[in-house]
Amino acid sequence: MYRRTFLMAFAGASLALAGAARADDAIKIGLILPMTGPSASTGREVSAGVRLYMAQHGDTVAGKKIEIILKDDTGVADLTKRLAQELVVNDKVAVLAGFGLTPLALAVGPIATQAKVPAVIMSAMTSMIVERSPFFVRTIGTIPQKTYPIADWAAANGIKKVVTLVTDYGPGLDAEKAFKDRFASKGGEVLDALRVPLANPEFSAFLQKAKDAKPDALFLFVPSGFGAALMKQVEEREFTKAGIKIIGLGDVTDDDQLPGMGDVVLGLVTSDFYSAAHDSPENKAYVEAFMKANPSFRPNFMSLGGYDGIGLVYKALEKTGGATDGTKLIEAMKGMSWVSPRGPISIDPDTRDIVQNIYMRKVEKKDGQLWNIEFATIPSVKDPLHPAK
Repeated sequence: MYRRTFLMAFAGASLALAGAARADDAIKIGLILPMTGPSASTGREVSAGVRLYMAQHGDTVAGKKIEIILKDDTGVADLTKRLAQELVVNDKVAVLAGFGLTPLALAVGPIATQAKVPAVIMSAMTSMIVERSPFFVRTIGTIPQKTYPIADWAAANGIKKVVTLVTDYGPGLDAEKAFKDRFASKGGEVLDALRVPLANPEFSAFLQKAKDAKPDALFLFVPSGFGAALMKQVEEREFTKAGIKIIGLGDVTDDDQLPGMGDVVLGLVTSDFYSAAHDSPENKAYVEAFMKANPSFRPNFMSLGGYDGIGLVYKALEKTGGATDGTKLIEAMKGMSWVSPRGPISIDPDTRDIVQNIYMRKVEKKDGQLWNIEFATIPSVKDPLHPAK
């Protein structure tokens, strides 16, 4: 027991010293993502967004070279934690970033806090994450932030009874609760709340149960990259023929997978903070540059978490004149605002969470390809579960 206590104390001291002893010649950023495994599409998109931003803005800020150290955690939280500790202690990174799933981000919280190293959440979207460390800041979004608008839309469009089907982990539980609470406040009823395992998901039995409940609509949430498998099984169950609408969050019709999902998703209404079809000069330039750099896939909302995440680090370093003190960097990030390819965004100074537009979208076919076409905008949305004080 004494040995274990000593080792824990030693590790803590090492983290604290590492936080204060970063190299002056280059600013190192540790980017931890699932580059392999079930969530590899998330890692691919986020890292592509980071690379594109650096290609466009250079690799020098405030006279200092920026060095990205990319680590593959394969989506395993224990590995995420070990990699983060090694990056802080051995590589002396000034910033940690990435984190493809909620458990992966949460694993880094104690390390970021103890070493006083900012950790930019570029992918994980469970609402409470930023509360777990004063050195967390998020550039992706939260699940409740984009769930309230789809619940409002459902209630306003004649949908009275809904079954929810979500993946059984933090973001899915956020989606389930946020939809139910908001929909109920508008007079709607959730007939059943179904949860599918995150590991090796099999949707068939859950979808049949949902259909048997005879709701007006089925609300869906699965992590980015899982939507194609889900929608294939939705098609097999013939929900549309049964008069049941399909609605959900934009993760289901992720732009990375959408081109190959088939006509089953035509007309599907979702809510999210980004579509590759977003009509703005900034986004048109972004999509063109992204597709040129990555011709085999389309940018999705995760890519913006990486693009804007590294952008936030650059802006903070410019503000501090290249100083990498963790507390100064976090303070510089608070209240930062700019126009992203997704639209205007800012970092809430109280919560360190992102404030952004949420868009209502419908899947349509343009020039033979499927796109999430926006038809309504809800401006400047904060996370409804943790609004600014």
